[in-house]
Amino acid sequence: AKLNDSLDPDPLLTLAAANVSFELGQGNVCMSLASGFTLFGLDEQESATLMDTLAIPKHQWLSRLQGTHVVGARGEGNEPTPLVLDGERLYLYRYWQYERNVADFLKGRSSETLDTDEAFSILQRLFQRDYHFVVQQCKGQSEAGQKAELIKWLDIESVDTLDWPAILGSLHHRTDTLDSLIPESACLNWQKIAVALAASRSFSVISGGPGTGKTTTVTRLLALLTELGLKRGSPPDIKLVAPTGKAAARLTESIGGALAKINCSETVRDRIPAQAGTLHRLLGVIPGKPGFVHNKNNRLHLDILVVDEASMIDLPLMSHLLEALPDHARLILLGDRDQLSSVEAGSVLGDICAAASFGYSNEQRNLLARLTGQDLYSVEPAQTDANQAVSDSLCLLRKSYRFDAHSGIGSLAKAVNTNDLRSLKSIFTSGFDDIERFSIATESGYQRLIQQSVEAYQHYLELIQQKTEPQQILAAFNRFQVLCALREGPYGISGLNEAIEKALQQKGLIEVTGQWYEGRPVLITRNDHGLGLYNGDIGITIRDSNGQLRIAFQFPDKQVSQFLPSRLPEHETVFAMTIHKSQGSEFADVVMVLPDQDSPIITRELVYTGITRAKSKLTLFAEMDILLQAAKSPTKRQSGLYQRLVQ
Repeated sequence: AKLNDSLDPDPLLTLAAANVSFELGQGNVCMSLASGFTLFGLDEQESATLMDTLAIPKHQWLSRLQGTHVVGARGEGNEPTPLVLDGERLYLYRYWQYERNVADFLKGRSSETLDTDEAFSILQRLFQRDYHFVVQQCKGQSEAGQKAELIKWLDIESVDTLDWPAILGSLHHRTDTLDSLIPESACLNWQKIAVALAASRSFSVISGGPGTGKTTTVTRLLALLTELGLKRGSPPDIKLVAPTGKAAARLTESIGGALAKINCSETVRDRIPAQAGTLHRLLGVIPGKPGFVHNKNNRLHLDILVVDEASMIDLPLMSHLLEALPDHARLILLGDRDQLSSVEAGSVLGDICAAASFGYSNEQRNLLARLTGQDLYSVEPAQTDANQAVSDSLCLLRKSYRFDAHSGIGSLAKAVNTNDLRSLKSIFTSGFDDIERFSIATESGYQRLIQQSVEAYQHYLELIQQKTEPQQILAAFNRFQVLCALREGPYGISGLNEAIEKALQQKGLIEVTGQWYEGRPVLITRNDHGLGLYNGDIGITIRDSNGQLRIAFQFPDKQVSQFLPSRLPEHETVFAMTIHKSQGSEFADVVMVLPDQDSPIITRELVYTGITRAKSKLTLFAEMDILLQAAKSPTKRQSGLYQRLVQ
């Protein structure tokens, strides 16, 4: 309102305000006024031409904005102003407030009182070695293969200090001697360290790539906290959430699988929720209104909150969540810091992990040593000048149990993520059987892409023709997915959905008679809390017993519900989906398509996220120069959260 109050509008103010709004649309929380800034994503020449229309030199923008009554300064805010200038960062007031709320919350978190002897005893049991499993993994392997499996599954670090002939001799006959032959001092289990760290903090982040065991780790953490709570006569009220329905379903499945294997009592196991929900449902959406049912004036009722896929959470949502938490609650964030940031503004998990990557304080390292029996001084750097509350709250899981040296998917993800161009160039000719790359720019390459998609989707369509149960149809469809970087064009989801649909019809696998047809897969693109359908949910169109078309969706509790087409919220066909939409999902077999021309959208995080959606097989349709350019192009979002957290 204040922007419109002036009788003599300030063109600089108008332009700056418009650019801040533009930056929000690009995922940036603020506009940087540091030297070299440009407007509206233009190149330097175009931006300079636009600035020249103001006749105000670029270096004067900062002081001129400071002098206007609609721009507040950092540390003020007694009276909200439309814009806030914080150093060289210009914010809309609301986003400045969100960022400050998140930083203040995280910096205000503290350590939790813990009975270290009792916690140590429980941790030893929860992380007891499973020699039966290890022996099974080693069966039929050469001595070198057996050694590799032992190193992998027992987290051996000091490889050269061990008596390997004695170890291999005992492996199949005297496993009771392996504890002494492979002492814990020779091993380093980051999952165990993560559990100990999170148990000692009221706020913690457990971050790691695919296959590092984030949900296995958090399940053991919940078992530890539950057992400690039961001994005190106050078992904790635990809630599990994720940003999307699909991610919640995956968390439910993963927690259920981990609970079945955990070394704890049935009483403890029964206290750990096996069902995850969505973050929006937890907070309570108010239809047609901003804000949530649960807020700073109506807190959530819980003791421990686990949030999976935290990289997908934008700054406003994180601020709302933290405000709604009870003061005594523990918050545990799980996620991969290297994945794509949220679609909306902010890169909260990435900023937190960057601010926390300065090493542990001596106090924290000593505590972790007492809880785990493992010495971190040789592997974790001493904390430099950083905020202890933040840096003592992060544990990175550094070892993938799914992707090892024999995994092309893991090797490709690592090469992209670390900008290792030499490995990236050689990786597709290194003999890996789980990755392939084809050119997309040729007619034969494009036809191969369509043909491979048709062959992969044929199975679920045959199950529909055989009147198989919806659960099996949905499971078959979800084993394969085509992922795209773009929405439009022949290499985007619009062109590929159309091309795959046409090819399936030509093969007689579907019969397209209009918008709706048997076999059509759809992706929900807008939340409908009444129906329980959320952005990212996938359904398959089938016929019910009366021959009517219905769309079947499977919910996190494994139950399947069917809806009339007319009842669905906004949706789209999903033979192909964007990599953004695939976050929170995994597929056994993935085809990833990158355009044949470079685009600002093709970033390191986007390609890494697409690669790591594949569990068993990845086929990449892309030009090598596009892949190399992506590895060199990390996403950079304007935000002040990192600076606030390290101050």
